[in-house]
Amino acid sequence: MRYTARLSNWYIGNPHTLIDSLLNIFRGRSKTEAPQAKLVTIPRDAHSISRKQINPNAIKVLYRLKNSGYQGLLVGGCVRDLMLGIEPKDFDVATNATPEQVRQLFSNSRLIGRRFKLVHVNFGRDTIEVATFRAAHDPDTSHHTIAKANDHGMLVRDNVYGTLDDDAARRDFTVNAIYYDIADFSIKALPQGLKDIDDRVLRIMGDPEQRYREDPVRMIRAARFAAKLHFTIDEKTSAPFQSLASLLTNVSSARMFDETLKLLLGGYAHETFETLDRLHLLKPLLPATARAIQSEHPFNRQFILQALNNTDDRIRAGKSITPAFLFAALLWPDFLEKRTALINQGMPEAPATQKAAQIAIMDQVKYTAIPKRFTLPIKEIWDLQWRLTKRTPQKALALLEQSRFRAGYDFMLLREQAGEPLDGLGDWWTKFQAVDEEGRTKMLNIKSNKPKRSRAPKKRPAASSD
Repeated sequence: MRYTARLSNWYIGNPHTLIDSLLNIFRGRSKTEAPQAKLVTIPRDAHSISRKQINPNAIKVLYRLKNSGYQGLLVGGCVRDLMLGIEPKDFDVATNATPEQVRQLFSNSRLIGRRFKLVHVNFGRDTIEVATFRAAHDPDTSHHTIAKANDHGMLVRDNVYGTLDDDAARRDFTVNAIYYDIADFSIKALPQGLKDIDDRVLRIMGDPEQRYREDPVRMIRAARFAAKLHFTIDEKTSAPFQSLASLLTNVSSARMFDETLKLLLGGYAHETFETLDRLHLLKPLLPATARAIQSEHPFNRQFILQALNNTDDRIRAGKSITPAFLFAALLWPDFLEKRTALINQGMPEAPATQKAAQIAIMDQVKYTAIPKRFTLPIKEIWDLQWRLTKRTPQKALALLEQSRFRAGYDFMLLREQAGEPLDGLGDWWTKFQAVDEEGRTKMLNIKSNKPKRSRAPKKRPAASSD
């Protein structure tokens, strides 16, 4: 049952518990009004979320906060996803306790962030993120140590604390201004947010342009949520994207790298990529990739989409993914173009490969700060594409021992899957790995190394004595 219908039925028996704006939305009388900042409470018997669906470590954090006299609520995407029947990947907590107070409650925690101070409570590899309720700030009166915006209007520090209702008003999208309260197992949400979940619409909170100037990353978050949830982006929400997309270049490249991983390693990379491209948000994130797919070579787009599809398939199958492989695919057309240009200028192939790789990666790290632990494998994957064509006995056997052989081999198969003619190179290496030593010897046309039978030396005639 849709939540709006379920809550309408609940309202009949509880006439004094819902505010008028909620009833107006249910009756369809407030379709054009801005989202209300006042939260409404959905009691336990009117929603389907159970504590059994919640991460046990998140439950521990919630109860520790509650038993210490603080509010503790699950917030945002985890509650939204549970309402949609999706299993959440992360469980975030909101509280009225300050970060310092939260830190004192949990010995297994640490304070992080400067722009947005948070607490990470660690349970082995599992981390529960705890944030203090935020409030809007007045740039003319707020102290610069807790709130500050740069010349572009982007918040570089946002640690003004407030109430639960303040926090809801500061959320990015209406469907994320939603909470699960451990105190009474209720859901607290904005009326418009509940309607948008039912209608599968993504709507920014407040004035779109102002919210994007405060944090341009909200634009690519919109693309990610729309692709993941199969939501339609509200027209007013998406209208400023094209004109404000350049603001993403003002975001730190380190943060943009983290956001790129969220975009492409969530199991819906293909849909997200297409959404980013359609909304004019790909260029400030991956400029070389955006340029490549708009070129006259259709293989570029086909190759990249094949890489994204393979990534999604591996994630859904529970297989590991390395960002190095994905970035190697996204930047491959640009790297090839640079390598070809250097060779045409007279540079030998080996140094042209190395220099083109360096330039392509350095151009990208201006936008997303790819760590060195990934840039080195990217270069090795690219270099192996030429080394794998050398099937001499000594080189072929040595390549099997290379630490990046499997990644380079998979990348070569990806090129074939996308339609690049490689004269059966992928099939050859697939078979070469599968056969035994004798089979490899035959494939490499190596003569048998069996020792030859020794022959007795010929007797020389005895020397004459005279």
